[in-house]
Amino acid sequence: MKVEKLLHMAGGAGDCSYAANSKIQEKAILKVKPILEEAIVELHKNLHPKKMVVADLGCSSGPNTFLVLTEVMKIIGRQCRQLVLQPPEMQFFLNDLPGNDFNNIFQLLDSLEESMRTDNNISSVPHFVAGLPGSFYGRLFRSQSVHFFHSSNSLHWISQVPEGLESNGNYVYLNKGNIYIGKTSPPLVVKFYQDQFKRDFSLFLKLRFNELVPGGQMVLAFSGRKKSDIYNGELSTIWGLVSESLNSMVLEGLVKEETFDSFNPPFYAPSMEEAKAVVDEQGLFEIKDIQMFESNWDPYDDSDEDVVSDNIKTGENYAMCIRSVLEPMIASHFGAAIVDELFSRFAMNVANHLLKENTKLPILALRLKKKEQILFTNV
Repeated sequence: MKVEKLLHMAGGAGDCSYAANSKIQEKAILKVKPILEEAIVELHKNLHPKKMVVADLGCSSGPNTFLVLTEVMKIIGRQCRQLVLQPPEMQFFLNDLPGNDFNNIFQLLDSLEESMRTDNNISSVPHFVAGLPGSFYGRLFRSQSVHFFHSSNSLHWISQVPEGLESNGNYVYLNKGNIYIGKTSPPLVVKFYQDQFKRDFSLFLKLRFNELVPGGQMVLAFSGRKKSDIYNGELSTIWGLVSESLNSMVLEGLVKEETFDSFNPPFYAPSMEEAKAVVDEQGLFEIKDIQMFESNWDPYDDSDEDVVSDNIKTGENYAMCIRSVLEPMIASHFGAAIVDELFSRFAMNVANHLLKENTKLPILALRLKKKEQILFTNV
């Protein structure tokens, strides 16, 4: 799988697009908002930059793209009004892989600018917005040129499918019958995924350390794992339901077994302890905050109930969310003809699962501050 070409959300603004089905991601951004405010207030108070560079890594497309941008300007605007200071010039970079629907972003920008003129906290802040295609597992900026990095719902995507899954010893496909870490995945599969996440997250931290100004900060939020048992993790449950849907199509001859067994998305949901261990091992950032949030699978269900009121509707709603994320990869690997049937089956599998357990979506959030250290020159 050529990750940089295939890993992007469903573009456009249609019924199955990411733009129309990203309310779960919106809720995650809003849950992390207090952490974002703490970071921006402290950064501005300590640095008082005349020109401030902010980058959103893995921005995707649709209305969520501008949530963080507008929130940062509100915070800066309020801070400057309270302290009677001139707001800094804000340069925002919206980053994602080249396959991202940047056209959708730019088309929404004019209407965003119009709405921001009515907010006094934002209208006083001079700002400029630019798109920046490229992988955040590579260098994106000059050394010490960025004040603040934000990333939401992105760092669970690792840089590649872990090496070794396609063939190992007597196995043709090591993770046969699964598309992620499932109950039948060999321990070696778990190790491959864990090692890939550790390498990628370590590299990400080194790269951002070089690019941040002294005292710069990051707020990162991505899919995590609340359960200690990796085989029983919340995201393993979700991917397991996708696997069940695909496997039923294999049994009916609609999908080739080999095509199913060779599909392994580049994804890993770490526990809080795993993520913290990588940060501590690198020693480049001070952990100012680390929290785990949860939300319901149904983006339109804000209740705290243990039982889902309408499992069928929740299954349909959640299937649309997952489809908007996975469709480009599914269509590329299996062909577009199976997409409708696959997610119809997935919706029913979700509905049946929710009769037994109301599984939640864990979101891991970290606020990191750059330590004073020597720049890495080899990354």
